Amino acid sequence: MPIAELKREKMLDYCKDQSSADSELLTELEKYTWDNEDVPQMISGQLVGNFLQSAIKMIHAQYIVEVGTFTGYSALKMAEALPVNGEVHTCELMDKHARTAQSFFDRSKHGSKITIHRGPALESLEQMKSGSFDLAFIDADKSNYLEYYSRCITLIRCGGVIVLDNMLWGGDVLDPQDEDAKALRKTGEFIQNDARVFNTLLPIRDGLMLCIKN
Repeated sequence: MPIAELKREKMLDYCKDQSSADSELLTELEKYTWDNEDVPQMISGQLVGNFLQSAIKMIHAQYIVEVGTFTGYSALKMAEALPVNGEVHTCELMDKHARTAQSFFDRSKHGSKITIHRGPALESLEQMKSGSFDLAFIDADKSNYLEYYSRCITLIRCGGVIVLDNMLWGGDVLDPQDEDAKALRKTGEFIQNDARVFNTLLPIRDGLMLCIKN
C-alpha cells in the first residue's frame, strides 16, 4: 500500500477512535454486511453515521426520510439518536436488503421507530406529505439523485436538512466519464445553484453534501 494511502487509513482509524462508538448491534450489523454482501462498501459506516446523528441532535429532528436502506445501518443509527416518538421512513427497492434490515430493527429497542417503504423510492416519496420531515438522507442509485433531491426538498421543513452521500464518487465527479459520475456532477451543480438551500460539500468518506433549507 502506498505511504499516502496508508497514512490516510491511519487517519481515518484515528478519527473513528476519537468519535462516539457504535452500539453493539450496529457493530454486529456492519460486520454482517461486510461478511455477506457483494458490495459491502455501500454501508455508510461510523463517521457518516455520527455526522447524521450530529445533524439530528443539532436541529432536534424528530421525523426523517431516507432514500436507500441497504442493510439498515444508517436507518438504525439515526433512529438511535431520535426521541422515543421519532420516526425514520426509509425506502428500499431490494427485498433482500429490506429483510436483512428488518431483522436487525426487530432486535433493537429503537426498531419500532423505523418503517421500511418497499419498492421504487420515487413512488414511495410521492406518497409522503410535503413539509413533514426534519431531515432527509439520500444514499441510493446515483442515476436518480437529482430526482430524489427534488422530491426531498419539498418533504423537509424550512430549517430542515438534506444530506447526500457519495457526492465525490472517488473523485470521478471532477472529470465525469460514466453515467453515475455525470449524474452526481449534475446533482451537485443543481444544488449549488438552488437558492432554496445553504449547501456545503464535505470530504467525509466519499463526499457528503449538506443542504440546509432556507
